[in-house]
Amino acid sequence: MKKLFLFCFLILISYGSHAQDRQAILKVMYDQQLAWNRGDINGFMLGYWKSDSLLFVSKAAPSYGWKIALDHYKKAYPGKAAMGQLTFTILQVKVLDATNAFLLGGWRLKRAKDAPGGYYTLWFRKIKGEWKIVCDHTS
Repeated sequence: MKKLFLFCFLILISYGSHAQDRQAILKVMYDQQLAWNRGDINGFMLGYWKSDSLLFVSKAAPSYGWKIALDHYKKAYPGKAAMGQLTFTILQVKVLDATNAFLLGGWRLKRAKDAPGGYYTLWFRKIKGEWKIVCDHTS
């Protein structure tokens, strides 16, 4: 009976921790969306791991590095009109363990002349107590 109680207690602790991690990850996404819609690419990039090992995978090719990603965003979206209004749709968040999580979502930009969109998968890692995107695959 004690073992059953202990097992149930550990599951509840784990669930609570995962729920907090999930909320922290969703906040990263919410903060990114707000920054983007303000025209603040630097603020948007706060959700990413500031490392040369940050991985972006796009239809063109994989690329590494936070600074490279920042430069790409600034070139592709030179102003607020090009950035438009971003909406994320979160389809799935899976906290895999204490330091890794997976997110599947959709994105849509609303701009004056078009409304591009697609899907993305993100690998989050908890680094120094904060959830950061370490790999972004966007189509």
